[in-house]
Amino acid sequence: MARKDPSSVKLSREFASHVAECLCLEGSLSVTIVNISGPHQMMDADGPQALCDLCLAQVCSSLEALCSRRADGSLGLSLAPVFPKEMADQLLRNMATKGILNDTTVGIFQNCKELRLRRASIRRCTVSAEAFRLALCPHRLQELDAAWTSGGLTGANIVSGLASNPECRSSLRRLCLTGLHVDWESLVEDGVGFSSLQGLRTLNMANTDLTDAVLEDICSLPQLESLDISCSAVSKLTALLHCKNTLRSFIGHKLQQLDMSPIRCLSVLSQLHTLRHLDFSEDHFAVDDSDGKDGEEMVRQLLEGSAQVLPSLVSLDISGRKRTNEASVRAFVEARGGLVFLGLLATGASSCEILTSQRNLKVTGEANENQVCEALRRYRDRECFIREALLHLYNLTTDIDKPRPDMLKLVLEGMQSHPTSLHIHLVATACVFNLTAQDLAEAMPVCLLTSTVTQLLIAMESFPSHQQVQKNCLLALCSDYILQDIPFDKYFAVTLVINWLRSHEDPTLQRMAVAVISILVAKLSTEETAKLGKDVFIMKQLLAIVQQKAMAGAMDSTLKFALSALWNLTDEMPTAARNFIECQGLGLYEEVLETYYTEPSIQQKVLGLLNNIAEVEGLQGDLMEKGMLEHILSLLQDSEVEVGVRYFAGGTLAQLASRPEAWTLGDELHSKTVKQLHESIMTWNQLEREMVSYRSFRPFCPLLQTWQPSGVQLWAVWAIHLVCGQNTSDYRSMMEKEGVTELLRALAEHPDTHSDIKELSDSILLMVDQQQNSSASTKNPMKPQNSRQK
Repeated sequence: MARKDPSSVKLSREFASHVAECLCLEGSLSVTIVNISGPHQMMDADGPQALCDLCLAQVCSSLEALCSRRADGSLGLSLAPVFPKEMADQLLRNMATKGILNDTTVGIFQNCKELRLRRASIRRCTVSAEAFRLALCPHRLQELDAAWTSGGLTGANIVSGLASNPECRSSLRRLCLTGLHVDWESLVEDGVGFSSLQGLRTLNMANTDLTDAVLEDICSLPQLESLDISCSAVSKLTALLHCKNTLRSFIGHKLQQLDMSPIRCLSVLSQLHTLRHLDFSEDHFAVDDSDGKDGEEMVRQLLEGSAQVLPSLVSLDISGRKRTNEASVRAFVEARGGLVFLGLLATGASSCEILTSQRNLKVTGEANENQVCEALRRYRDRECFIREALLHLYNLTTDIDKPRPDMLKLVLEGMQSHPTSLHIHLVATACVFNLTAQDLAEAMPVCLLTSTVTQLLIAMESFPSHQQVQKNCLLALCSDYILQDIPFDKYFAVTLVINWLRSHEDPTLQRMAVAVISILVAKLSTEETAKLGKDVFIMKQLLAIVQQKAMAGAMDSTLKFALSALWNLTDEMPTAARNFIECQGLGLYEEVLETYYTEPSIQQKVLGLLNNIAEVEGLQGDLMEKGMLEHILSLLQDSEVEVGVRYFAGGTLAQLASRPEAWTLGDELHSKTVKQLHESIMTWNQLEREMVSYRSFRPFCPLLQTWQPSGVQLWAVWAIHLVCGQNTSDYRSMMEKEGVTELLRALAEHPDTHSDIKELSDSILLMVDQQQNSSASTKNPMKPQNSRQK
């Protein structure tokens, strides 16, 4: 009857804590990590989104409608105003972040008169070389972030394309090609190189196939100030001497093919007179104790050497250099009073006492919370360091009792930056649970929780066979507040959990999964519930859980969640109701009714589902089993049974008794049923607590016909009176729209209507009129209102 089970068992954190104990999260987490460790821009949490952001989001979601297609299939805005430069940049970035930027949609930027790009980002998008050339190269770009793009776009394509625009040769200041294939040979053939981009000041070539020859070309740039060649195949750094008078920042993380002696390497670096930031960090997971000795020695010499070497240096990152000792760190800090940053994560030296006395010095490490959070902020793109920092954050947050949205945001950013990293998601999902456990989630910004839940779902989808990740995600999701109040794609969540159930039988995880399914099913739209109800597997799975619990005589939350889920799945869903019957659900439910005779919370859910089936034309005949109906009738008559149970027993009987053509159990039982309906209902007290809620009164309409038996009419009128008395404003418009108000008036005015029904009908109509008058008075307080007279 389009109802949602309002009793959908509240998912207390006691249950989640119990599950956490069962999982022994800390122990199982550490064990799992040991086993595998071998060889969307977020809205500001302090307020609503800016109008500009909302408008751009609308443009992104309506591109097809706003555009026409060119002959090559690309889109072009049909009526494009002249965008401010910053807004065009933001539109491109939003499209990239939302994952809708591709060869087709990037075409809108071919119109470079109206959409003028200056700071372009196509990070992690699928864009071909041709689409890039047509859409982005004509713009007078100042910055371009093409990190981790796919679609065949190479560094050579980007450099030659940008160099083909004379304006870009001088205007481009920043270029990020992280993660791309350089394809240097094709550049040489075209007679073009990085040196063609004479205005370039910042270049990121991390995680590319950069070679010594390419580095020579890059270092000939006359204004180069910042260079990142991390994780590349460079073997010599001597090319840096070509830009020794301009280079202010050099990042050389994980240069494992570097072939220079410590003395020679330090000699080159010491000639970079203007260098202020040096990153010579290492991936401590990828290097064993016998490797990297030259790099470690160079770092030691720099730390213990004279401050005259690199005199302008104010920032040094040596994270991952495992041989670093506290004495060397102390000497370095004492010799350089202007130091503002020191990277010491995974060195074992971040506990050095002198670090705490430096007010202006930021440190990445594991000695305290500040160091760990600084590591998460600075190393967002480095999997090895995010993984290390998250391990320490997990330990820091195990017993946390204060909300820390800043920490949760850092964890989320780490997950988003490394969507395919099992190592990171394993620890990050455990951190999410720590940071949202108990009542902590309720103090978090809603937008942050929405993004976090979305990322948890992505993790479940990305790592379907990794049990610990699935455990952590389910633990974090098992929150009343998150499931009930936080907006996220609940249908996606339900389908993920159901798919997980298909291949896992862990009892503890099963309990959590059923809990999540039960609550989320009640939140789905009618269309989504209909799609879900067609899946016979979920019906079989939930019924199997009910049967298992019933056979054991258990009365726990898993049984209640499974029953609630089944109730809501069959809610005005004929296909789901038919699947329930075909899966032998009726026989099982008859057994449950008898087994749990003294458990009203169980009986109410069972009868609620039977009520759903009784509403479906063509299925009433399946309920015409004399023993079961007599049992339901006995529940209706028993004054010792709770009103909630008797209410749903009455609903099932009223639906069946209202259809003479479907009734096959004889006139005597039919007469007894409608007589007992009337007599029993008149003994019920009106309830103050919400027992049931409705999305529609349509299934009531057949029961409110003037020719129906009084017991049938009375149940429907009593039910409407119940919900209207608790929330008239929500139900008034529904009653008007679905014709219920007119049916009640007809009942109230019909001469043959029983006085009990007339009284309740009049009471409902009076409540509706009073609410309507009150609403009208609020809208127009100066206009007098007339009340309906009883």
